[in-house]
Amino acid sequence: MTAPLDKTDKKILALLQSDATLTAQEIAEQVGLSQSPCWRRIHRLQEENYIAKNVALLDRHKLGLGVVVFVNIKLSSHGRNMLEEFEHAIVGYPEVVECWTISGSMDYILRVVAENIESYEHFLRSRLLKLPHILEAQSHFTMTEVKNTTTLPISFG
Repeated sequence: MTAPLDKTDKKILALLQSDATLTAQEIAEQVGLSQSPCWRRIHRLQEENYIAKNVALLDRHKLGLGVVVFVNIKLSSHGRNMLEEFEHAIVGYPEVVECWTISGSMDYILRVVAENIESYEHFLRSRLLKLPHILEAQSHFTMTEVKNTTTLPISFG
């Protein structure tokens, strides 16, 4: 059972999502606690899965991944096995960094990263479109990144 979050918990979460390398001492100083109670709160937030994981966010441009494509996928039918086969395959493609089921005329939306348009086309033709049950795939190439954040809005009210 999870305890409700108070303002201090929310401040801790806001600090950690902006910089997960902060020490318990640094966080404690910013939220007005001593180190031990702060560490216990952080540990509780991890145990209760408010903090899903700690990761390093990489710069895709520096890694040579200059293209982001949103791909809408429509399956030929919606049997349980077909959905599971598709989802299982997608999880194994490192180029697909997000996959969501969606409402409307399409079934899924993928966010795919690639080095360039040619490498995306190769991925599309040699891997994605070879999956069974894909009726339609619509690719939308991004142009200008206006906002890209992992920071969730936390209400302190």
